[in-house]
Amino acid sequence: MTDRRLSAIVLAAGQGTRMKSSRPKPLHLLAGRAMLLYVLDSLATCSVERVVVVVGHGAERVTKKLQAEEPDLHLSFVEQQRQNGTGDAASVGLTGLPDDGEDNDDQHVLVLPGDMPLLRPATIAALVDQHRVTQAACTVLTARVPDPGSYGRVVRGRDDQVERIVERVDASPEEIEIDEINTSVYCFRRSLLAPALRRLSPDNAQGEYYLTDVVAVLRSAGHKVGALTVTDPQEAEGINDRLQLAAAEAELRRRTNERWMAEGVTIVDPAATYMDSTVVLGADVTIFPGTILQGATRVGAGSEIGPHSRLVDCLVGDATVVEQSNARDAEIGTGCRVGPFAHLAPGTSVPDGTVTGPFYASGGPDGTEGRGDR
Repeated sequence: MTDRRLSAIVLAAGQGTRMKSSRPKPLHLLAGRAMLLYVLDSLATCSVERVVVVVGHGAERVTKKLQAEEPDLHLSFVEQQRQNGTGDAASVGLTGLPDDGEDNDDQHVLVLPGDMPLLRPATIAALVDQHRVTQAACTVLTARVPDPGSYGRVVRGRDDQVERIVERVDASPEEIEIDEINTSVYCFRRSLLAPALRRLSPDNAQGEYYLTDVVAVLRSAGHKVGALTVTDPQEAEGINDRLQLAAAEAELRRRTNERWMAEGVTIVDPAATYMDSTVVLGADVTIFPGTILQGATRVGAGSEIGPHSRLVDCLVGDATVVEQSNARDAEIGTGCRVGPFAHLAPGTSVPDGTVTGPFYASGGPDGTEGRGDR
């Protein structure tokens, strides 16, 4: 059973009105990368053969962004013309998967939202493993939280299987008190998903087709519906507004700093250090407080950056010191000392061994130009 084929459908069609932005919600940036890319990262270790991304609002921008990033996944895109709920979005997503006829019974489909950037690959892999081992029709990723808020509640039966998922607006007073929530991440047996989706009804408070209702449909047909409770409830947090976006970015930056410290980088004050997840650091780099490293910045071994420095898309050689300085799209050689109070404009190249005081450099084909005090 464990070698059954696996596909994924990522629901990324929503407008995200609470973001109050012209940018499509899946493309809002977190630690230098689009939110949706982190969701795709969570599929890294579960051997997904194909990923269908359901797009809607800003469909062309979302599609172009993902194609430009070239993630290591077999991606295809389908558009949900009208946002009629998650159940409708999942139905649209299924149209992007090849129809293998009878072989569908030997396949599974992950369905997950495009706004959960804190999901870890190990969590998705554990969900898939449990789903396959238990041979369930559906396995739901759940979380237990002290304040369930607006999340859907998971209602379990006497056999501890999931009986149904109730949206907060449709829940009874007793169901509102349930602390186990739906994360909107599921693994389905593919042959059962499409028929269950066809049985959904928009007879609810929002007048939409809820993907959550598939659980009750499968249970009423006598199928098994299991659940895996995530160890860290923070992984289940979706992004709906700027406040949640900032909280998720803080967690991603914490993870980034933690990863680099485990690799032998010294970060004097992690709480006062901001690095994009795209930054690359060499061995024995030291980062002082107030430092911001963004984009494609790479720092060579033994270099010291900060305090109070910002580097964007810069290359820094080995054993170089950059303090209280700003640079963008600049290249700083090996064994240099830049700053304090230096500014390197795009295109600037600082030769190996350069030692400077406060200066301004405007980039050009011949290297640094327009230097002030040195």
